[in-house]
Amino acid sequence: MSEDHGESGLESESHGPDKVAANSQLHLLDYDSKSLATWLKTEGSQSYRAKQIRHRLFSGRAESFEDMPDLPKALREKLSQDFQLWTSTVVRHQKAEDGTEKLLLQWSEGGRIECVLLRDGDRRTICISSQVGCAMGCVFCASGLDGVDRNLTRGEIIEQMLRLQRLLPQGERLSHIVVMGMGEPLANLNSLLSALNEANAPDGLDISARRITISTVGLPPAIVRLAEENRRFHLAVSLHAPNDELRDQIVPVNRKIGIKKVLKAADQYFEASGRRLTYEYVLLAEVNDSPEHAQQLAQLLRGRPALLNVIPYNPVEGLPYQTPSSMSVRRFREILERGGINVQFRQRKGDKINAACGQLRRSTPTANVEIQPPSQA
Repeated sequence: MSEDHGESGLESESHGPDKVAANSQLHLLDYDSKSLATWLKTEGSQSYRAKQIRHRLFSGRAESFEDMPDLPKALREKLSQDFQLWTSTVVRHQKAEDGTEKLLLQWSEGGRIECVLLRDGDRRTICISSQVGCAMGCVFCASGLDGVDRNLTRGEIIEQMLRLQRLLPQGERLSHIVVMGMGEPLANLNSLLSALNEANAPDGLDISARRITISTVGLPPAIVRLAEENRRFHLAVSLHAPNDELRDQIVPVNRKIGIKKVLKAADQYFEASGRRLTYEYVLLAEVNDSPEHAQQLAQLLRGRPALLNVIPYNPVEGLPYQTPSSMSVRRFREILERGGINVQFRQRKGDKINAACGQLRRSTPTANVEIQPPSQA
């Protein structure tokens, strides 16, 4: 495993239109508007056809090139010959009573991931993955149990968006995107930003940058890059501990970084973007939920213009962690609020189909995993 999937957050492998799929067809979603127009020109078609194709993809929800009747038949045939529109197979589609839906996708390039559609009032939020697996090793999370296989391509990230959009009835549209699925998003930054540009683009999904959130354990070089490029997406930093000793155990990559560097980079992002940060804290019974932890956390975040999002642990089969009692949760919240912290406790959604925070994984678990929880610090 290279450091490009870990501490730096700046991957060495790039994915784009020159990446050929296993069957020698290109993935259409790896092409942005400009590169698609260039391909059309080389094929003797007018460049304005790119706008028609993109409209059918992002707004018209085309399932195949035959669903693009405004294109000449010869062009549709050429597109079918040269391109794949979908490079994944839906292995499993699950639905929960609260309206949450989860897809398990098998990629033609190898590997499986899960992605989720969440319904909450008028909101239609999707949670997408950025890698096959995850290298961060957060001890409570199902996504990293088998490590990381590879980065997802730009096209594979966009494909998740479009597949989830197609679960909505006509007349409904996606309103929010959270990159909180499998993988560390900032360890696949090039592909991710290219995909999010399409989500944000007026001729793409047309979702405002303020409604797109990138979640990270905190990779300072990548956070600084986001700040320097003046990206305006929301940033959610997963802390999970108020001190380095405990965070080293819960989030192993912290041993190479440290909380101070993470907070410094996050402060820089806020200064550059003006977007209030969110700090995530998964509450694990008898691990990081004591009154002392709450007091340390309040001291750590005091004075920062941020929202603390506390997530009572969602159980994962094979892991030894437990959800804190309602009394522990209430006590933790009271201490934070008395400390002047802007805090919210996330409502659990999708846990009946293992679609809640920390529950996404590559496949159905087949055996228990014996892991000892970290000691308190």
